[in-house]
Amino acid sequence: MSSNSMTNYQKQAISSAATGLGFQSMSTMLLSFVLATMILDFGISGAAGGLISTVTNIGMLVGGIIFGPLADKYGRVKIFAITVAIFSLATGATAFATNIELVYLFRFLVGVGGGGEYGVVMSIIADAFPKEKRGRMNSVVTISGQIGVIIAAIAAALIVPSLGWQGLFIFGAIPIVFAIVIYFKLDESEAWKKAKKEASETKEKISIKELFIENRASTTIKLMIMAIVQVAGYFGLMNWLPSILQKKAGITVSGSSMWMIITIVGMSLGMFVFGFVMDKFGAKVAYSFYLFASAVSVIAYSFASGNFAILIGGAIVGFFCNGMNAGYGAIVGNLYPTRIRATANSIIFNIGRAVGGFSAVVIGFLMDNYTITHVMAFLAILYCISLLTVLTLKVPKTNIPTANSK
Repeated sequence: MSSNSMTNYQKQAISSAATGLGFQSMSTMLLSFVLATMILDFGISGAAGGLISTVTNIGMLVGGIIFGPLADKYGRVKIFAITVAIFSLATGATAFATNIELVYLFRFLVGVGGGGEYGVVMSIIADAFPKEKRGRMNSVVTISGQIGVIIAAIAAALIVPSLGWQGLFIFGAIPIVFAIVIYFKLDESEAWKKAKKEASETKEKISIKELFIENRASTTIKLMIMAIVQVAGYFGLMNWLPSILQKKAGITVSGSSMWMIITIVGMSLGMFVFGFVMDKFGAKVAYSFYLFASAVSVIAYSFASGNFAILIGGAIVGFFCNGMNAGYGAIVGNLYPTRIRATANSIIFNIGRAVGGFSAVVIGFLMDNYTITHVMAFLAILYCISLLTVLTLKVPKTNIPTANSK
């Protein structure tokens, strides 16, 4: 879809959502580039250092639980600005942490802001665009998250040598300016205003319980399973595969960085294509194809040998396994009414983050005791579970309702 076919509000919505998610991804990823140095500076164990990421994931779940319902009740834009402000200020405050306990606190708050923002961003897109365009629009927004990772890497390379990890976290506070601009410049969508008015007239209350009422409970649980698998695969591939490849193929650290870049490019292309497939053929077809291809590609990748095959294989695995990430905001936006859309997005995907994040522990155990084939088999089994789940998911194939439909 060309930008000329979008209204001014739609242009504002997608640019704001993409920028916000990019900043959130950047703030979250800054830690990965300085974690080893922080462990040395604070004199803590590797386990204590790894707990920083766990605390961040827990914060994301808390943020989703708190801010999802608030965004549905009080408006996407206000909560959007507040969540960006929270993770920005908490990132900047990390620079002034004098002990590991303060680092845990600030990173927890980074998670609270980031987890709260996700549901709001995805709901802004779902409110602004009709069903038949949400897949593509969510692809654009999700790809911006990968751009945030690249910005974090560039910032780390430029800032850390002269200003240390403290300087990097101060840089991470920059999105606070964006939060202020959003608060005063972006208006609420007509879809949300209409849903708010109707909810006020009928005195309907926003509640997490609505996700589990009789006609929605099955859908909510199935989407949670899919989100858990999605996050588990992402953590497994991005956190552990560079180390696995260094051991398996003797690839250097710089070589594993090249693998990371090529894999991110593959992921971004996968997200872009997924959006078009989802809009053209429906969510069930798109997810079924990508999940089957993910299971096959991770198993095949365990037999890759030679640097070229490993690099290209990484791009293919990233294309399918993480390309699906672009669809969750769209599928939730399509299956839940406007008035509880932010709640659904926040709860479903952040539970995926909280539970799926533990895959790093499982894969670490498999690496210590088994082979890379067992690691990839574990991931393939997860994708097969998600495939069986999506096949039983009741998703309308047609895209008749518009973004303004309740």
